[in-house]
Amino acid sequence: MSTRFPEDSWKFRSVDGGGELAAHEVGTEGAPETGGRVTITEIARQAGVSVPTVSRVVNGRSDVSPRTRARVEELLRRHGYRKRPSTSPSGAALLDLVFNDLDSPWAVEIIRGVEEVAHAAGVGTVVSAIHGRSGDAREWMRNLRARASDGVILVTSVLEPMLHEELRILGVPLVVVDPAGSPALDAPTIGAANWSGGMAATEHLLSLGHRRIGLISGPPRLLCSRARFDGYRAALEGTGLTVDDSLVVPGDFHPESGFEGCNALLDLPEPPTAIFAASDQMALGAIEALRRRGLRVPEDMSLVGFDDLPEVRWSAPPLTTVRQPLADMGKLAVRTVLKLARDEQPDSPRVELGTELVVRASTAPPAR
Repeated sequence: MSTRFPEDSWKFRSVDGGGELAAHEVGTEGAPETGGRVTITEIARQAGVSVPTVSRVVNGRSDVSPRTRARVEELLRRHGYRKRPSTSPSGAALLDLVFNDLDSPWAVEIIRGVEEVAHAAGVGTVVSAIHGRSGDAREWMRNLRARASDGVILVTSVLEPMLHEELRILGVPLVVVDPAGSPALDAPTIGAANWSGGMAATEHLLSLGHRRIGLISGPPRLLCSRARFDGYRAALEGTGLTVDDSLVVPGDFHPESGFEGCNALLDLPEPPTAIFAASDQMALGAIEALRRRGLRVPEDMSLVGFDDLPEVRWSAPPLTTVRQPLADMGKLAVRTVLKLARDEQPDSPRVELGTELVVRASTAPPAR
């Protein structure tokens, strides 16, 4: 979406500490090379810096070197910059948080972590969903340019190489949370220990005496899905078992696929005695499938999920699951992208936060 301004003035858009957009007028005098019009991108180009750097100078942020600040301020003066009083004593910043979709409690937990750290730092947050469609991604990129974001947190989303390159040219720092695959850019990534989580879930069921353990897997294109499956396989092989392909059914992390996957496993000539669902939402769908068939959890079927979303503590019965530190992943993503915005390097370019098995009432030894 483009933004039109009056012909006699142009405005830099920045963000104050409360997240409200504040306008800073820039006169057209002294900008013959741009035909009487100047934009924040043009100032950044002339100064040889990124758009977020110009935004930090505009907002009086301290995290800009004196030499760079002097060069940008000189260009702002040359183009007739007149700054309006700011309501923020410490400058301002804005982050973009981008998901494929926002229809999951999983996304809410990420947002909760991001907002906690961003709010404490006086940083505004714009949340977007691009739904995996190139048109939505391009629209988001146009909006990103207009608001001069200081950084982007991309959650399991895949951007076209062209859009990745545009982020690089704009100098906008990027952090990828729970990467779908190898990032196209050399961007820091933050994930969870999915392999060890999948192994812990399966080992728990094995320790109870289960040997036919079904798996409702996630989308194979996602790294986290493949890692959880590999952990499942490693646990089975650790006890001398091999993966029975008939016990592995596909899912997409949503309840409907858990419902369908559980029914497919129950329709086998020899159904499993336990199921590992690779997400809590699929586990909830599986519980409903079992209920409709008159089967009880865990008396007739043990069930383990993955994520530890708040609602599974109140399912019937409370769900045994693998706790994924979703909010902590969001918190670390904000700290990392703000470091990059200050031209600092993160402690590590690849971070995996630990997972933990949480045993509740949905697992028990197999029925005789």
